[in-house]
Amino acid sequence: MLVKIIEKNEELIKIEDLINHVKKSPYIDESGAIFTFEGIVRGKEAESEVEKLILSTPDHDKTENDLKIILEEVKEKYSVKEIAVVHYIGEFYTGDPLFLVAVAGAHRQETLEALKEIIERTKFDLKFQKDEFTNQGTNIIMSGG
Repeated sequence: MLVKIIEKNEELIKIEDLINHVKKSPYIDESGAIFTFEGIVRGKEAESEVEKLILSTPDHDKTENDLKIILEEVKEKYSVKEIAVVHYIGEFYTGDPLFLVAVAGAHRQETLEALKEIIERTKFDLKFQKDEFTNQGTNIIMSGG
């Protein structure tokens, strides 16, 4: 399992890197599906345009550990074979990747369900602060834990 919460400029990891990681799993022969997700910065909200976004977490190590726990629980629940996740923190602009996930599993249904749960639990269970700088001002949004 690959789990990283890293500064945007610390290391460049692309979705293809996560796919390659899960394909190197010793369990790839038991896999029939790989699903991926790339969450990016949206440039337009309902009534404003996002100029930039700063994403942070108050306790990097705790957040990364909590993410590992989520992934272990999801892996066991859906019997998926391999998971790779990178969540970036730092300063971002429209179209920049924030959150990358690749999940390999035996069958498409449980692999897709595992991916969905990882996305939702990361958004709602992990503690992140999002400072959104828009043409309407700044919004500070706290999420999770």
